[in-house]
Amino acid sequence: MAGLISPDDAVLAIVGEDAVHRVEGLPGESGPVGLTLALGRLRALGATGLRVALPAPGHPLGLSGPPDFNTRALDAEEAVVCHGAALGLVPEVHEAGPDGDVHVEVVWHCLPVRQAPPADVPSLGEAERELAEALREATEVLSRLDVAGSGPVAEAAIDAYRARAERGREVLAPGYPPRAVRVLELAQRVGLLISVAYENGHGGAVSASEMAARAEALRPVERTARRAQVAAYNAFVEERERGAR
Repeated sequence: MAGLISPDDAVLAIVGEDAVHRVEGLPGESGPVGLTLALGRLRALGATGLRVALPAPGHPLGLSGPPDFNTRALDAEEAVVCHGAALGLVPEVHEAGPDGDVHVEVVWHCLPVRQAPPADVPSLGEAERELAEALREATEVLSRLDVAGSGPVAEAAIDAYRARAERGREVLAPGYPPRAVRVLELAQRVGLLISVAYENGHGGAVSASEMAARAEALRPVERTARRAQVAAYNAFVEERERGAR
C-alpha cells in the first residue's frame, strides 16, 4: 500500500506456505479474486494502509464495528481493517488434500466496517512498557508456583524460535520503525512462552488453587502480548496518519 515493494512480493509474503489466498465480496467483483488484483482494487477504493485486529472473547482488540464484522472477526480471532476505505477482511481457512499432502487455502471475506479508531490499541511506547511489566509479574508468579512450561517439548519450541530469530527472519515489511520490530519480537517471544506453558498442561500445579493462580497469571500477559502485536503491526499506518495531520 505504501509502494515500498511490488504487489507480487506482497502476495508471496501473505500466502507464505499456503496453497492459495482469494478475496470474496470485493466491491466491483462478482466472485472471488486473487490477492494481487484485490490489493490493487483496495488501493483504487482509497485504502492507504492495513491494520491488524486480533480479537478474543470479551476483548475486541483492533475492531471498530459494525457488530456483523466484529462477530465474524471474533470467530476467526483475526481480521484486517483498511485505512482510508470502510472495508475489512476476515479470513476463512480450509484444509484440503489427502493425508500426508494436506494444503491450506484461505478465503478473505471483504465486508463493510465502521471508520473509527480501533478498540484498545496502545501506542508502541505503551505496549513496550506494559509488556515488560506484565512479563516480570508473570515470571515471578509462575516461578513461585513452579508451574512454568518446562521439559523437552518446551525446550524444543524455544530452541526453534531462537533458530528462526538467529536466521534474521524479517518480522515486518520494509518501512516500519525499529521500535515496532523490537516490540513485535518481544510480543512474539512472550506469546510463544505462554503457548508452551498452556501446552504443557498444568506444569507443576497440583491443586485447584495453584491451577487458578497459574491461569490468572497467564491471562493478562497473553492479553498484553496480543495488544503489543497489534500495536507493532499497525505502527506504519499510525505513523503515516500522524504525519498527515
